[in-house]
Amino acid sequence: MMKRTLTLLCILCTCVVIQAKNYLVNSPDGKIKVTVTADTQLSWSIDYNGEQILNPSVMQMNIKGQSVQPGVNPSVIKAKTIKVDSEQTAVVPTKQRIIRDQYNQLTLTCKGGYAVVFRVYNNGAAYRFETTFKSPQVYVNSETVQQNWIDGCKAYWPREKNQEYITHCEAIFDELNLNSLTKEMKGYLPIYLSTPKGTKVVIMESDLFDYPNLFLTGDRNRTLTGEFPPVVLKSELKKGADRDEVLLEKASYIAATQGTRTYPWRVLMINEDDKAVVENNLAYQLASPSVTNDTKWIKPGKISWDWWSTLNVYGVDFKAGVNTDTYKYFIDFASKYGIEYVLLDEGWSAGTWNIKEAIPELDIQELVRYGKERNVGLVLWTLWNPLDKDLEGILDIYEKWGIKGIKVDFMQRSDQYMVNFYERVGKAAMDRKLLVDFHGSFKPSGLQKKYPNVMTFEGVLGMEHDKDSRDINPVHDLILPFTRMAAGPMDYTPGAVGNATAEDFYINFVHPVSLGTRAHQAALYIVYESPLQMLADSPSNYYRAPEFASFISRIPTTWEDTKAITAKIGEQLVIARRNGKNWYLAGLTDWNARTVEVKLDFLNTPKYKMEVFKDGINANVHASDFKTEEVTVSKGEIINITMAKGGGWAAILTPVE
Repeated sequence: MMKRTLTLLCILCTCVVIQAKNYLVNSPDGKIKVTVTADTQLSWSIDYNGEQILNPSVMQMNIKGQSVQPGVNPSVIKAKTIKVDSEQTAVVPTKQRIIRDQYNQLTLTCKGGYAVVFRVYNNGAAYRFETTFKSPQVYVNSETVQQNWIDGCKAYWPREKNQEYITHCEAIFDELNLNSLTKEMKGYLPIYLSTPKGTKVVIMESDLFDYPNLFLTGDRNRTLTGEFPPVVLKSELKKGADRDEVLLEKASYIAATQGTRTYPWRVLMINEDDKAVVENNLAYQLASPSVTNDTKWIKPGKISWDWWSTLNVYGVDFKAGVNTDTYKYFIDFASKYGIEYVLLDEGWSAGTWNIKEAIPELDIQELVRYGKERNVGLVLWTLWNPLDKDLEGILDIYEKWGIKGIKVDFMQRSDQYMVNFYERVGKAAMDRKLLVDFHGSFKPSGLQKKYPNVMTFEGVLGMEHDKDSRDINPVHDLILPFTRMAAGPMDYTPGAVGNATAEDFYINFVHPVSLGTRAHQAALYIVYESPLQMLADSPSNYYRAPEFASFISRIPTTWEDTKAITAKIGEQLVIARRNGKNWYLAGLTDWNARTVEVKLDFLNTPKYKMEVFKDGINANVHASDFKTEEVTVSKGEIINITMAKGGGWAAILTPVE
């Protein structure tokens, strides 16, 4: 009798909730409260720590030929909640190797063959559509992604004009009021937003496959609206160009896809402060798991890069350039400093579209042999267009040659076809045990988890632009960890030996220098996440700066744990990361000199040897000035990190047995 009473009570409670058309799901710690409303439209709203940050915001899809459209006049036939508290293990960890995956989930199954799933974590909330349509293929005309933020929110918005959604996703970020944004200002993800009470939100998407990228626009109010690149039916290269396209014909729909599938997660990473932004791993957690267990061959590491320094090596007995002798010099440098790879960037192949054979001056087979003897692998640059035309054939050649990875460049588009191209490359490269660096790309959205051989993505205004602008400066460097890096690994390409103050900086394409101090450059290797991390400068310059070269070469590219010590976007960041038994501590500052007090309570054992690379006493006027020192520190000890204008601080901490 008691069992029947309880069952009846549960049914009655469920009916009351459905009748009210409001469904509540909170984060495990209760700080995030999500209200889902099923009325004439499906919407959600979010309260964080008593602050209503998101007002009711509509979610729906328009799918050709379907009598019932997801999210429109939803008829909920089942509401199911579950609690999950498990762990994920990252194959290639960039924040944590063991990730606690704790959330509460609400699934609303609706008439018409679809469901909407809501997940609420302690550091964010997300939703996605799932469909089980009978049609094997459907055409998605549009998806409504609406975000009605409260008054007074500001966002760091990418400053660029992406006509027809053609963009490298490389922009300066401007802090703007939401009500100043217009429909023409298409913002690519991730977008960093702050509320009047100081809550930090990063707008992202995850588990993106067979579907276009999400962009956001404003309308001079507090609402952000999603837009998507349409399917490209016909395109051609611009006259005289080898990579830039003209989109000749576009469809009226954004995706032609399977009738039964899950759609990308619409993610709000919700953080109490900027420290929590840096530690947030939600975009990775929500992505699909790895497609393979055969991952022992995947070897993250650093790359000696040729392009930034324009192959300027000196003090040698051969003419520097794209030739075998020059790349042997790069290999020798990599071998000396334990750098895993050397990249042959654009110029190695017989043509940008003929990436199946090298120019006569290069003996690829000899370089592979030479590198193998010295434990250095080769990575080859490829233009995306010709790779797309013969992906299997080209990668078969690289595998036969003994190449270790590819850098795919100049994709520029964000439509469904391009998203699928990324996945095709990830899979084909994995089948041949090749690593992948997507340059000229959109942001990562979880592909690096599904295909862990996909090491990194550009999609960032990185240090290569020191060669042609003043945009890459310490303030920009301190915006990226809270914006672009929140999406996942980024190919920023640090490592400049030539360093300049704001007053001394000059633009030189052939002999580039960086804005900020040399210690700032050293700190970037700890702060910035990229399992395939570049050393951008010339080996000859590194040979003349052996303390710098030795220090940065010892910094790993994967991290088992991450602790943000202090953080404020655009101003300062101090972060600690662990790899194995060692901790790595780094600080960055803007154009203001500052001292930050750090308590070493994150350490695991009582004592550590701390090797420091920091700004020299004259770094405010001579940016290349640095000092190294070695001291012993104890767990819980308080130290001071002092940084010059545009400066930095970095340390390697090794346990003392």
